[in-house]
Amino acid sequence: MQSSAQFLQPSATPLPPKQIQSTSISKCIKFSRRELAISTSSSVLLLLGSQAIEPLNLSRARADELPPDNPDKIEPEQEPSRKIEYCSNQTVTKRAFLEVSVDGEPIGRIVIGLYGDSAPFGSSMFSNLVSGAAGVSYRRKDFVRIMPNYVQHGGLRSYGVDAELAKNTGRTMAIDNLVDEWEKQSEMCQGTKNVATSVSLIVRDPSKPPPKMKLVARGGKLEIDQEEVGKDVNGTEFTIALKDSPELDASALVIGSVLEGMDVVEKLGQVKTVKENTTSPYFRAAKLIGDKRAVVAERGFNRPYSKVKITNCGLME
Repeated sequence: MQSSAQFLQPSATPLPPKQIQSTSISKCIKFSRRELAISTSSSVLLLLGSQAIEPLNLSRARADELPPDNPDKIEPEQEPSRKIEYCSNQTVTKRAFLEVSVDGEPIGRIVIGLYGDSAPFGSSMFSNLVSGAAGVSYRRKDFVRIMPNYVQHGGLRSYGVDAELAKNTGRTMAIDNLVDEWEKQSEMCQGTKNVATSVSLIVRDPSKPPPKMKLVARGGKLEIDQEEVGKDVNGTEFTIALKDSPELDASALVIGSVLEGMDVVEKLGQVKTVKENTTSPYFRAAKLIGDKRAVVAERGFNRPYSKVKITNCGLME
């Protein structure tokens, strides 16, 4: 009977599977606050350590890629050798001379070496003007500006057969060729081109303002025309640098250098000139409103009081 009663006694109801799982998890995961804090900090340290190892391995991989001779840095690409040769290895193809006087008193001779290879058109044009082969010459022409870093010759008012073309269009084919050589020189040479003793032709005027628009009455009608302020250069003005003159790089083409007579050029630099008065409030106001008297006054700045002329010039054998 007892056994049959035990057999007939209902067995305990089984728990659902989800409840069993939650119960077992709750029994297994019992942490104190201290243990939980320790485990959390350990996980954070482990994560930070793995992140710190990755850039270290990456830097070691990059270091292995560097050449063994110079593991610290990679050398930049060198400039093409033709640029270095064009700027530094200038070959003198012709020699010219200028005899200069101040107020009729001779002060000496300047010998100039021309770079016929790097500036063929500019050096050829200068040699033709020095020798008189173009029908005109620098003889009895004046130096018009004496600056602290260079002296400037006024050149010629017209040049050969291009004079009529320059009168009609404002430019000459000769100037276009000079500008092409100047652009090539600016591209090939880095740094200051007009260094001390350099001889350069002025090929453009960077200070010339843009043309102004105005109304003009023509044939009973009003038309819009452009008023040119100032005159374009004709490529015959030249400079001789007393010191490094980076301000000339934007307008002058280097065609040669002084070989002898630099002491004569220094004497030219000591001639008294008209002082600049650009700080005057009257000059500033006149230039601001476009007064032509300010333009005329500005052209007179740094002009020598004495007559500085080229009395004789030519080519040397």
